[in-house]
Amino acid sequence: MRMSQPIDQKVTANHLKRQAYCYVRQSTLKQVFENTESTKRQYALRERAMALGWTIPQIVTVDSDLGETATSVADREGFRRLMTDVSMGRVGLVMGLEVSRLARNNADWARLLEICAITDTLILDEEGVYNPTDFNDRLLLNMKGTFSEVELHVLRSRLRGGALSKARRGEFKTRLPTGYLYDHNDKVIMDPDKQVQQCFHLFFDIFKRTGAAFATVKAFAKDDMKFPCRSHFGPDKGELKWQRLTNSRARLVLKNPRYAGAYYYGQQRSRKNIDGSTSYFMVPREEWLVLLKDAHPGYITWQQYEENLQRIRENAVAYNAIDRKTPPREGPCLLQGIAICGKCGQRMTIRYKYQSKGRVEPAYLCQRNRIERCENSCQYIPGAGIDAAISKLLLESVTPLTLEVALQVQQELESRFHEADKLRWQQVERMEYEANLARRRFIQVDPDNRLVADTLEAEWNEKLRRLQDAKDYYEKYHRIESERLKKAKQKEVLKLAKDFSGLWQNPKTPVREKKRMIRFLIEDVTMIKKEEITLNVRFKGGATKTLKIPLPLKGWQHNLPDPKIIDIIDELLNNHNYSEIATILNNRGYKSGQGHRIDRATVTGITHNYKLKTRYARMRATGKLTVHETANLLGVTIATVRRWGKKAIIKTYPYNDRNGCLYEHPGVNSPLMKKRA
Repeated sequence: MRMSQPIDQKVTANHLKRQAYCYVRQSTLKQVFENTESTKRQYALRERAMALGWTIPQIVTVDSDLGETATSVADREGFRRLMTDVSMGRVGLVMGLEVSRLARNNADWARLLEICAITDTLILDEEGVYNPTDFNDRLLLNMKGTFSEVELHVLRSRLRGGALSKARRGEFKTRLPTGYLYDHNDKVIMDPDKQVQQCFHLFFDIFKRTGAAFATVKAFAKDDMKFPCRSHFGPDKGELKWQRLTNSRARLVLKNPRYAGAYYYGQQRSRKNIDGSTSYFMVPREEWLVLLKDAHPGYITWQQYEENLQRIRENAVAYNAIDRKTPPREGPCLLQGIAICGKCGQRMTIRYKYQSKGRVEPAYLCQRNRIERCENSCQYIPGAGIDAAISKLLLESVTPLTLEVALQVQQELESRFHEADKLRWQQVERMEYEANLARRRFIQVDPDNRLVADTLEAEWNEKLRRLQDAKDYYEKYHRIESERLKKAKQKEVLKLAKDFSGLWQNPKTPVREKKRMIRFLIEDVTMIKKEEITLNVRFKGGATKTLKIPLPLKGWQHNLPDPKIIDIIDELLNNHNYSEIATILNNRGYKSGQGHRIDRATVTGITHNYKLKTRYARMRATGKLTVHETANLLGVTIATVRRWGKKAIIKTYPYNDRNGCLYEHPGVNSPLMKKRA
C-alpha cells in the first residue's frame, strides 16, 4: 500500500523537538543469545532516526524487554515505560523493527496507536514512517497489527496441534516426577537407582497401612528415613537429593497418576486476566485432554491409585459430608469418623469434656445443620456407654479371627523392619561407591600436580568421613529396631491372640490402634437417641447388628443419696426438725450423695426432691394450730401467744430452723379457755 504523504512531510519540527524511542525486544532468552542478527537490526533503527533529523542525545533505546513475549504487557516494563512517555507527549517517534516487536495483541497495538494519534507521535518500522493521525497510515498499521496476531495464532496452532497429536499417542515428553526417567529411546522407565524404587514402594505400603498422608510422613520421620527428590531448576538440575518427607510432597505423590503407570496431558488450563497477566488452574479428570492407563511401569496399580484418592477425600476433616471419614486419631471416641446421625443422615463429629482428675468424657454431636443453616443440632449423645457397648460387641465377634490377625501383625512388623533396614544399607552402599570413586580419582592424578592432588585428597577424606557416618547410623538403628522386633516374638503374639479381650482392655494398647481394628470390621454405626439409645451397626460385607443401651445418668442423678437415708428422714420428720435430723444422720455415719457431711440444706433438699411429707404438714394433720388460730381461739394477741409459748404456758412444736412453730390445742377444760369465757 502506498503511503499518503512523503516521509519529509510527515516529520515536522514539532516531532524533532521531542525524543525518539527505539524499542528492542526478543521473545525468549534463547533468541537473545542465538538470533543475534535480529537484535542488531533493531538497534540499527537508531541510524534511521538520525537520518530523519534526530540527534544522538534525543534517541532513547528501550531494551529492558529482551526475553519477554509480546502477547501481553503484564511483564514488559519497557513497553509500559514507552506508553507512559508517549502519553505525556515526550516522544515524537516510536521505532520498532516490525509490528510484532511492539505488540502481538490487537488490544495493546490499538491502544498504542490511539495514544500516538492523540499526542501526534510518529511510528517507524523497516518499511517506512507512519502518522497515526492520517487515515491511510492508521488503516495500514491496523492491518499489520491484525496480521501479526494472526501469525502468532497460526504458529501456536501448529505447535499445539503437533504436541497434542503426540500426546494422544503418549509420546509427548513432559516433566517426569521423581522416581521416573527417560531412557535413550525416550521411553519412561523407573529410576534405575534401586534405593529410589524401594523408597517409593515403601511409601505406598505405609500409606496403605496407615490410611493418611500425615501418618506416612510421621512413619518416615520416626525411622529417620529420607525421601528422594530431583531438582528441576538451578545449577543442580537433574541431580538426585535426599530430603525429609513433607506432608505437601506426600500428597503430591499420592495424587500424581504417573505413579500408577498412567500418561496424562491437559490437566492444567490458563486464562487471561484483565491486567494482561495469565492465571493457571486445574480441571477435573473428565476434562483432561489425554489420559492413557498402563502407559509405562507403575509403582502401584490404577485401582490402588483410585483407592488412595478416595482415602484422601475421606480424610478431608474440613468437610463433614456423609461420604467423608476422618482417619483414626488419638482421642478416646472409638467410633470417630464412622458415627452417623440417625435423624438427618449426616456424619457426626466428636466432642470431649474434661472432668476433674484428668478424666475425659467423649460425646457424639451432629451439628452440620447448625453450621450451614443456623438450625439446632440434631443430636448430642454421650459416648461412654456407646464405646463400652461397641467394645463388648467386638469382644464377642472378633474372637475367631484373633489368631489370623496376630500373625498378620507379626508379618507386618518384620516387613517394616526389613524395608527400613534395606533403605539404610543402600545409603551406606551409595556412600561407599562415592568414596571408592574419590579414591580412584586421587590415585590417577599426577603426584607432582600438588594443587589437584591436595583437592582430590581432601575430597576423598570427606567421602570417607561420610561413609563412616552412614555406617554408624545404620548400625545404631539396626540395633535399636532389632531389639524392638525381639520384643514382639511370634510366640508372644500368638499368646496375645488367644486372649484378645486382654489385649483390647490393656491400657497400654493405643486408642488409635483400637480404632483401626474397628474399621477392619465395622463400616459405620447409626445412632438414634430417644427414650434409649439405639445403635445400628453395619459390618463390612453387609451384616448388621442392633444394640440398645439406656440413656446415661444426668449430672444430678450421679449425686443421689443412699435410699436408706430417705427412709430414715421420712421417719425422723415425725419428731425432729431439719437440723436435728442432720445431726442424727451424721452421728450414725451417713454421707451425702457426693460423700460430704449432711447439713440442714441436704435434708431439706431430699424432703422436697422426693416429695416427702414435711414436718409442718405432719403436725397440721395431728391438729396443731398456727399462731393466728391460737390467738383467735384464746382471744388474745399474737404477741401474747408467742410469750406464753416461750414460758411453756402453751406447748409448742418447732417445724423449721427459723423459730417457726405450731401450738397444741389447750383443750376445752384448759384454764386459758375458762379465762376467756
